[in-house]
Amino acid sequence: MESFGTRLHRTVTERGPLCVGIDPHPALLARWGLDDDVEGLDRFTRTVVDALGDRVAVVKPQSAFFERFGSRGVAVLESTIRQLRNAGSLVLLDVKRGDIGSTVRAYASAYLDPSSPMYVDAVTASPYLGVGSLAPMFELAAEHGGGVFVLALTSNPEGAAVQRARTADGRTVAQTVIDEISQLNKGAKPLGSFGLVVGATIGDTGHDLSGVGGPLLAPGLGAQGAGAADLRTVFGSSLAAVLPSYSREVLSAGPDGTALRAAADRVLGECRAVLAAR
Repeated sequence: MESFGTRLHRTVTERGPLCVGIDPHPALLARWGLDDDVEGLDRFTRTVVDALGDRVAVVKPQSAFFERFGSRGVAVLESTIRQLRNAGSLVLLDVKRGDIGSTVRAYASAYLDPSSPMYVDAVTASPYLGVGSLAPMFELAAEHGGGVFVLALTSNPEGAAVQRARTADGRTVAQTVIDEISQLNKGAKPLGSFGLVVGATIGDTGHDLSGVGGPLLAPGLGAQGAGAADLRTVFGSSLAAVLPSYSREVLSAGPDGTALRAAADRVLGECRAVLAAR
């Protein structure tokens, strides 16, 4: 089984360093002229997949916006995952799961086992029950060629109270997460399969990201306030590993497929210019 890091490296090389989120907010559905129901959700996601699935390296559905419609919404999510995989995009499911023991194993099976109807290339995960609690997720990902992006330094202002708190050895909580994920990627080439989520809005992190060895997902670009140029400040010498992530900045161009593709091409061009100048 080819590793997620290898697939991600190849797909980004072929399609460019860009992740686009599928975040069907009620306001965004309304902007597209769609009803806030399962039919509107289905039309929205099909339009995004048709426009971007064969050209964007990574697509990141936000599970919550599907789950809010119950089983019918989850069925749309399952269909969206299949469509994206058929179109050649890597699928990063934004679920931010985190738990212990048998529960985290069940989460891992739901998303990282090829026999699951929700099987994706990678998921986001929360480490705040301890990074070690995610071990079953890391193990199943490694077994089946999947990836895990662990929250480290997030864009929301509330996160700093936890992430920048100091541990007994003087490191911040975020730095302990960074260091543990770095160990998981040790020796992986060309790219490790275990990544970090580091918000593009946070400015100079004051943290060492240089040895992570895996991808650095950078949400917060576009509507949340950060621009491609901010990536230099946040990531510094680690720009080569950055995967910029946009959602509303691209999605608001819909429902016209040509406009969606143009928006994705525009932000990709902005990101290329920054990342190529590292």
